Amino acid sequence: MIVDASTPVLQVTKLEKYFPVLRGLMRREVARVQAVDGVSFSIAPGETLCLVGESGSGKSTVGKLILRLMQPTGGTIWLDGTDVTDLGERALRQHRRRVQMVFQDPYSSLNPKLPARTIVAEPIENFERLSADERNARVACILKKVGLRTDAMRRYPFEFSGGQRQRLAIARALAVNPSLIVADEPVSALDVSVQAQVLNLLMDLQEELKLAYLFISHDLGVVEHIGHRVAVMYLGRIVEIARKEAIFDEPLHPYTQALVAAAPVPNPRFKRERLLIEGDAPSPMDPPSGCRFHTRCPFVAPRCRRENPQLREAVPGHFVACHLREEGYRGPLVRTS
Repeated sequence: MIVDASTPVLQVTKLEKYFPVLRGLMRREVARVQAVDGVSFSIAPGETLCLVGESGSGKSTVGKLILRLMQPTGGTIWLDGTDVTDLGERALRQHRRRVQMVFQDPYSSLNPKLPARTIVAEPIENFERLSADERNARVACILKKVGLRTDAMRRYPFEFSGGQRQRLAIARALAVNPSLIVADEPVSALDVSVQAQVLNLLMDLQEELKLAYLFISHDLGVVEHIGHRVAVMYLGRIVEIARKEAIFDEPLHPYTQALVAAAPVPNPRFKRERLLIEGDAPSPMDPPSGCRFHTRCPFVAPRCRRENPQLREAVPGHFVACHLREEGYRGPLVRTS
């Protein structure tokens, strides 16, 4: 697939989301949880950008901010050339037609009291005035696109398997012809055999409809299968972003190297060099000064504790936030166990 990066569907610049910590009878703000801190990226039509990182790194919060389910603390969000950061209710309604979400759990995200026909038709009714026959024909066509038969229209979510429920959730997202879909761990609740089916469905739909995906996941095997580019988040910040091949073949940030090295390989004879990462991630309520990864990095230098590294282009198309890379070092950062 040829991706046109000159006209991005989504452009996010210095996006921030801080949650206040309130205490005492007067509910005074005593601290802030820096869930997302200065995140920037873009997604082109027909492109999948995968957002990866540990739990608590801020991945899902980024997705909710883009859908405007949360109000950003700072930064800008551009969708199809329109600044949607501070849209009012009426304008926000139209924005939500252009961006839809597929949630992690296909059962809890679907109303168990509604049949599939109504679940898919509801978004259409919100934006278009169609007769009942036209609406049913549209729903049947969408269900067919996601691999469900027409008789599924009468069935309820509990009558579907896990993979079929996620197909139904994808059909609901497609109902209003969005240009961007935010997929938050969309296959993590499914069996491995079903995961491949749903991933291939998403890729086929992207090829046919030129959809852009923000794909949030912690499973690097899934990311390697579906992604075009990968952005690695750590403690609210993007530390590396590049083409999928560059991330998996030659990661430049120590944290990315640790993630890639920890991913299982379906070959018992293959042994990866392991980068030792000790300790737990610090609290986003009190992040470390300088580089946020310096408390766990085996290559930490005095500068890392003082200065926050900026995301810079180390090689063409490959951006990394690491002081060692700023100083011109291009070799691998590998310390084996």
